[in-house]
Amino acid sequence: MKTLAILGSTGSIGQNTLRVLEAFPGRFAVHAMSCGDNIELFARQIAQVRPKLAVVKEDKNREALRRHLRDSGAEVPEVLSGCGGMVAAASAPEVDIVVSATVGVAGLPATYEAVRLGKRIALANKEVLVAAGELVTAAAAESGAEILPVDSEHNALHQCLRGGRRQEVRRLILTASGGPFLRAGRAELERVTVEQALNHPTWRMGSRITIDSATLMNKGFEVIEARWLFGFPASRVDVVIHPQSTVHSMVEFLDGSILAQLSVTDMKIPIQYALTYPDRLPAADNRLSLENLGKLDFSVPDPGRFRCLELAYQALEAGGTATCVLNAADEVAVGAFLAGRIGFLAIPRVIEEALNRIPPGQARNLDELQECDRAARAAALAAIEQGRS
Repeated sequence: MKTLAILGSTGSIGQNTLRVLEAFPGRFAVHAMSCGDNIELFARQIAQVRPKLAVVKEDKNREALRRHLRDSGAEVPEVLSGCGGMVAAASAPEVDIVVSATVGVAGLPATYEAVRLGKRIALANKEVLVAAGELVTAAAAESGAEILPVDSEHNALHQCLRGGRRQEVRRLILTASGGPFLRAGRAELERVTVEQALNHPTWRMGSRITIDSATLMNKGFEVIEARWLFGFPASRVDVVIHPQSTVHSMVEFLDGSILAQLSVTDMKIPIQYALTYPDRLPAADNRLSLENLGKLDFSVPDPGRFRCLELAYQALEAGGTATCVLNAADEVAVGAFLAGRIGFLAIPRVIEEALNRIPPGQARNLDELQECDRAARAAALAAIEQGRS
């Protein structure tokens, strides 16, 4: 039996992880769980799963969680809070697998510590590798930690790469749905509302990742992740638009063969793969109906419409802390858009300004990386204020 720590259990990845565990009773146990602000759902999850350790985002929520559990008659586990609590959950000696599904760099210290200790990481937190790919992969190489991607695109690449040797690979191909503005002109993009940007045509996700999908920054982050997960340079990682989201990614080999991974759009599939690798276990209700598939469209992204994707490639090529700046500035810019402070097309402008203000350096440890993150957020906020003045 494998024992898990689920960081971000109340989010979509966390909830789907618990559904996967339900399908395999006796194969997994949950030692620790963490959540953000949804204390009521978290309490219900704890009552069902009965972990030994629960972690809340803020210290003030510890007693609220205990009260919910006592009122429902559930057993009350040890309750910790904040970054220190997540680190304790991820580094617990009882834990074999850490599901890293928090949003933002808040989950980085806990995930990094788990990597340093040699645990398997089922990674759904993009910021871990976007902001700290060099540090995290170096720690994994030293400890022997396995990093199994949960993102459907990288999970698909991981599966396809099992079909050939590394030296036989020509390029990795990430697919992107194109989001809700695939064919929108500039005039239409100038008028994009928050509600329109949050209306993704394929996936139902959190607010930030949905906006990142609309700008294609999400795909830029995935290019950066692919570089660190699989060790291929940016010049060998391409992005294609595939509106049907049936082909999750592809690998092209030197002889011209292309292996593609297809499945229904259900996050339980990559989660199960990451938890059970190298085994493949049966899953109910997840079969793709080939006879109803219809056509599969592919096209090259328009760099004029998707400026954020180009900025991600540029940051990866610049190296060092540039991708940390990219991630922090994007989080600030997306937050400002969601709050109505800037327009949709201002998102890449703010990110580019932050990249220009903070030249790439080298972060020798997590503290230096977190200082870069803070500086980048300040630069992005300054760019927003400058644009509003």
